[in-house]
Amino acid sequence: MVEVEVTDTTVTVYVLGGHRLLALREQLTFDLADIKAVAPAPVDLRPPWVRAPGTFFPGVIAAGTYRGKGRKEFWDTTFGGQAIRLELAGPGFTRVVVDVVDPDAALETLSSAVAA
Repeated sequence: MVEVEVTDTTVTVYVLGGHRLLALREQLTFDLADIKAVAPAPVDLRPPWVRAPGTFFPGVIAAGTYRGKGRKEFWDTTFGGQAIRLELAGPGFTRVVVDVVDPDAALETLSSAVAA
């Protein structure tokens, strides 16, 4: 699980508990203006095949940084239907897929912040 914090210009994703060890990251920060799309993540969505660094057990957990052709993604999900997907533009990550406690509330907060 992660906690998402939105300020006037930035979004910070805090990785919680033991997922810090699995994802090898405590937090991820990016500009609010870099968000192109916010949506629920489909349960069958999978990360790119190159994991660097992170953890992946098929159908159980994806946590960490993943790279694919022209993509750099951060994942922290257990594929249980609680994940949100952020499509990003900018110099860093191109996609963030993370589990949150309340996906509907997180989507509403992020969508409102992007629209403002």
